[in-house]
Amino acid sequence: MAVVDLAAIYGRYIECLNQQDWANLGEFVRDDAVHNGRPLGLSGYQAMLEEDFRTIPDLRFLVDLLVCQPPHVAARLWFECTPAGRFLGLDAAGRRLSFAENVFYRFRDGRIAEVWSVVDKAAIEAQIR
Repeated sequence: MAVVDLAAIYGRYIECLNQQDWANLGEFVRDDAVHNGRPLGLSGYQAMLEEDFRTIPDLRFLVDLLVCQPPHVAARLWFECTPAGRFLGLDAAGRRLSFAENVFYRFRDGRIAEVWSVVDKAAIEAQIR
């Protein structure tokens, strides 16, 4: 798969997330998807995302940095949002937060097979103090 193809696919994936277009999530995520070593499958992956949007109603994924080296994509995602309740075990309800997530994806057959993700929790903790 070409670098430009992965970048385009990833861009459409981010649009899918921001639109909460769960009916089309399978276009981007495999049925056997794994997240941070946990086999979630497509349904578990979708459930994880739906929970994120319940916790953070104004959640929007912004791509700050994107590197494609097939079959991998690396991204720094940026968030400016207001959690409605606890987030990452922190009392963040009603606080406007800005933070990054560093995430790596492995694609197989044009869809996400594996995801490794780390949220900058220290940045969130600093804003809550």
